[in-house]
Amino acid sequence: MSEAAVALVTGGGTGIGAACCRRLAEEGFRVGVHYRSSEEKAKKLIAELPDGFGVRADLSDSDAIDAMVKELKEVAGRVDVLVNNAGYNVNAPMLTMNLEQYDSVAQVARGTWYLSKMVLRRFMMRKGTGRIVNISSVVGHTGNPGQVPYTMVKAGLDAFTKSLAQELAGREILVNSVAPGFIDTDMTEELPDEVKEQILSRIPQGRMGTADEVADVVAYLSTRASYINGTVVHVNGGMYGG
Repeated sequence: MSEAAVALVTGGGTGIGAACCRRLAEEGFRVGVHYRSSEEKAKKLIAELPDGFGVRADLSDSDAIDAMVKELKEVAGRVDVLVNNAGYNVNAPMLTMNLEQYDSVAQVARGTWYLSKMVLRRFMMRKGTGRIVNISSVVGHTGNPGQVPYTMVKAGLDAFTKSLAQELAGREILVNSVAPGFIDTDMTEELPDEVKEQILSRIPQGRMGTADEVADVVAYLSTRASYINGTVVHVNGGMYGG
């Protein structure tokens, strides 16, 4: 290939997103790191990547997504793989959560739908091939108290994956989900010890996963998987089998 294929990872500056950026760069992709607020971490990551670049956008704003897609066209000229990793969560019981809190979670899900549409329209449909990998969550299947909007969004993301895969299968554009369980990231590192112990008691392998273990699956679906489509791949140490 005369020019490197391009992978865009949303929420790529930290955690699972950052691990996906590094892993896809190892696979030879030119990686676009999307971020919204974690600019310092994103720029540090971009400096590590061969020919990596950053794009900033609020995914709850469709105008911002349009501007980002235009920037992608100018900077990279193509998007071969889209990893929809960005998400947002508010921890609050159903009865005390307000509409603003709910909307802050749901708007990012709408952004995932809209960004996927624009990347398909501007890049993948014209090329006649592509891969979309959505990062959902085990809690979209098991539920989790205090996270009603988040679990709704993650369950919906897997349904989105299955429906879109069926729409696009005849065009050689494959769509899959990766549903991580409890992963050792900055977010879980801040949990109290007693909460961590409760989590570990639910995982047959007795440990949290790593962001790199999730990124390995994303890389496989982005590169070598040619007959896996509309599938949710669970990465959770055996706590849920799907």
